[in-house]
Amino acid sequence: MRLALEEDLEVVGEAGDATEAISLARALRPDVILMDVELPGVSGIAATETLRAVAPQSAVVIFTLRDAAATREQARAAGAAAFVAKHRTEEVLLATIRAVAATYAKQGRHDRHSAGTEEEHRDDTRDHRDA
Repeated sequence: MRLALEEDLEVVGEAGDATEAISLARALRPDVILMDVELPGVSGIAATETLRAVAPQSAVVIFTLRDAAATREQARAAGAAAFVAKHRTEEVLLATIRAVAATYAKQGRHDRHSAGTEEEHRDDTRDHRDA
């Protein structure tokens, strides 16, 4: 993934599991957290719910191979700002990260139901936050 190569994005941390992600989010306070569903131990969905409680300033973008309606609904219920399936292009992921960060910066708070990108509104999406 080329996130670190994007001039307007800064990768401030990387975690190997949910516990580490939660700890890093508390310490680093990132604008956006990119979270996979499949993690060792605690799932990314459960971690997202915890992250919303301990790092409310950070938006969570779910990025996963599990592109099922049930997974999307679980992500929404856990408080994810957006959902991007790994089969989508890298440009969709980058656009989603930028849109979520911009939306949350404009709001000055994290309203988990309002972030999204133009790309997310098209073709195979199921709601305004799914890519």
